[in-house]
Amino acid sequence: MLNELKNRVLSGYKISFDEAMIIAQWRDVNELCDAAGEICRAFCGNRIDSCSIINARSGRCGEDCKWCAQSAHFHTGVDEYESASVEDTLALARYNDSRGIRRFSLVTSGRRVSCRDMEYYCDIYRRLGKETGLSLCASMGLLDEEALKMLWDAGVKRYHCNLETAPSFFPSLCSTHTTADKIATLRRAKSVGMTVCSGGIIGMGETMEQRVELAITLRDLDVDSVPINILIPIPGTPLQDQQPISEEEVMRTVAVFRFILPDKFLRFAGGRARLSKEAERRILTGGMNGVLMGDMLTTIGNRIDEDRELFGSLGLELA
Repeated sequence: MLNELKNRVLSGYKISFDEAMIIAQWRDVNELCDAAGEICRAFCGNRIDSCSIINARSGRCGEDCKWCAQSAHFHTGVDEYESASVEDTLALARYNDSRGIRRFSLVTSGRRVSCRDMEYYCDIYRRLGKETGLSLCASMGLLDEEALKMLWDAGVKRYHCNLETAPSFFPSLCSTHTTADKIATLRRAKSVGMTVCSGGIIGMGETMEQRVELAITLRDLDVDSVPINILIPIPGTPLQDQQPISEEEVMRTVAVFRFILPDKFLRFAGGRARLSKEAERRILTGGMNGVLMGDMLTTIGNRIDEDRELFGSLGLELA
């Protein structure tokens, strides 16, 4: 059954929810990862798509997302500031550019960025476009078309807005906005010409069925890049006592996402640092072909040199 579905996916078939659940429960996780890796190489080759971010506005967010250190509803001790400086942003971007990282994004806390503040960020993006060779991305909340057009005109070609989890599970984790709000934002970004990046966090108490639901929702939206974060329970948030999911469960989830999204960039994001090197290697050969490098928003990521060494040992090329 596994090889049959793999071959059908290789020929362009879109697997169903029920077929994805059969794959998710496959008895041998290495067989599953091998099949997902074959699909990944067939559609995407041996490239690892690289990106990095800067936390351009931190804390004091009015949304009540239960996983997030930046929500003003919780007391997490996270750094709070209105805007990263132009100098710090440009310095980090230049460094990442010099190390061969392909993409760079400003990420802001809060529901959205106002038009006044957007002018400030767009000035930064224009300088980034002139002074680096980076592909520019943005993650600035639930923007309207006017704000997205401002970003596009400033050189931003990809917009990020995570769905975070399955539509059926999201209301139990956040009450201040909806999956529909996020989907509308992604559609507006596409309407102004941007590619879109949207994924989620696994390990927040969702079922495998709900992870499959998320992946199929992302397939229906035809997103280009899918960040897969692994929850790091942050003290002070409602999910602080959530038990971490196993490494095997992470492997299975990534492999299933690859079967559902065969030609997309599945991107290692937050939480990767807690995995063993053996698990990282298995996931990178079992369906994952993108990576968010360096530090994350409020958690520590993986060092660029360590990543380069890891990718090279697996025959993967950083792009």
